[in-house]
Amino acid sequence: MDIGFKLLQKFERLIIKYSPHGNATFIDNSEFPWTAELENHWMDIRKELDEVLKYRDNIPNFQDISEDQKVITTDNKWKTFFLYGYGFQSDQNVKMCPETAALLQKIPGMKTAMFSMLDGGKHIPPHRGPYKGVLRYHMGLIVPEPDKCKIRVGSDYAHWYEGKGMIFDDTHNHEVWNDSEKQRVVLFVDFIRPLPFPLSALNKFLIYLISISPFVQDGKKNQSKWDAKLEEAVNKMAPAS
Repeated sequence: MDIGFKLLQKFERLIIKYSPHGNATFIDNSEFPWTAELENHWMDIRKELDEVLKYRDNIPNFQDISEDQKVITTDNKWKTFFLYGYGFQSDQNVKMCPETAALLQKIPGMKTAMFSMLDGGKHIPPHRGPYKGVLRYHMGLIVPEPDKCKIRVGSDYAHWYEGKGMIFDDTHNHEVWNDSEKQRVVLFVDFIRPLPFPLSALNKFLIYLISISPFVQDGKKNQSKWDAKLEEAVNKMAPAS
């Protein structure tokens, strides 16, 4: 484990050196044209989210899927509705959000996608992402009070706005606040960081290794259990034919 961690650290230094985006905290959306199409269709995504929220009691907390998240959250105030995760597709969730899924599949190098739901008053403490070979995109879907919903990445701050997105490097120390009294929801996407060849090939290989690691495989098993619970709830609410 120590050897693997040290190798990742060395590779992350190469990423900083050769990435077109260096070690930036936030990256302008114009660098990634696909963000414009997502934002043009944000109301379509929002409509599907509204349907999902009818089943909020059957949506897992983040730590229910990824047990490693227990170091930063242990309550019921951060829920995640996964669509994709490192090669895994939640068939039930994709079925509920077909337009969102179709838009996500157009994102080059998309690896993870979900709705991230923070209850009012929730604070996610300082932490860093596991690997610099991906970048993160957030688009606001429900933002009750933008001035009270913010993220810090490194020493930089940003606020979410409905229908607007931001791209950042989550390996910088970062934290999140929802200081409003209502729920905040964003579309959360991790995608492969652009790199020159041959670093791009090595990056994809390392991401593949992450996808078959116990960290991801255990999360897939947990997600499958929640998918079954949600499917049962959806079928119970479905009108009789």
